[in-house]
Amino acid sequence: MAVVLRLARLGKHKSPAYRVVATDKQNKRDGRFLEVLGTYNPLSNPARVSLKEDLIRKWMGLGAKPTEVVRSLIKKAIPGFVEAREEHQLKKIQDSRKKRKQRAKARAK
Repeated sequence: MAVVLRLARLGKHKSPAYRVVATDKQNKRDGRFLEVLGTYNPLSNPARVSLKEDLIRKWMGLGAKPTEVVRSLIKKAIPGFVEAREEHQLKKIQDSRKKRKQRAKARAK
């Protein structure tokens, strides 16, 4: 089961409000979800975002992928969290590439 963090729409016609939810990728936008992680109201001035930081960290730690919009909301609400995770992932990829090249050199000798 692939878990994603995305927005689920609430509100009435032409007055959207959103929940940030953790859900299975195959579920509908406003369908079943695993947990509510926060809310987002784009119509208030400025837009109001309230996220439960501990739940965001929990789900992303378990491998949930945020959509681009949710990713930008998390970047604003929890400064440095998304950037640190992306930097860590990039470092892991670069390290594995180095090891793979070293193994290839060792086999070629």
